[in-house]
Amino acid sequence: MQDKNNEKVFDLKKRTFIFSLEIIKFLKGLRKNYIADVMGKQLLRCASSIGANIVEAQAAPSKKDFANFFNIALKSANETLYWLTLLKYSGIGNEEKINRLTGEVQEICKIVAKSLITMRGK
Repeated sequence: MQDKNNEKVFDLKKRTFIFSLEIIKFLKGLRKNYIADVMGKQLLRCASSIGANIVEAQAAPSKKDFANFFNIALKSANETLYWLTLLKYSGIGNEEKINRLTGEVQEICKIVAKSLITMRGK
């Protein structure tokens, strides 16, 4: 994901925040119907949960709690990927935007997973 200056964001907290904002923008563009509303709510919950858990991890009192928050963030990222894929294949939403968001959440998954592997190695 890129910030307002079109620079690649490497700070995970900032990157997941920008990703949440991009999800909100995407959801605002969905047509209004029952299915899009339900799927959109699910997507908003799990996508925003990624960054929220990264922030919570930074305040964790122990390494175990820190890792638990990262595990939850990874699960939320995987769920986000599921909802984006479902939106894509159901024809709800702009496919190009979904592909861009899917690529970003896949990168976030890799970063969080790699962080967990590093934490377990220490």
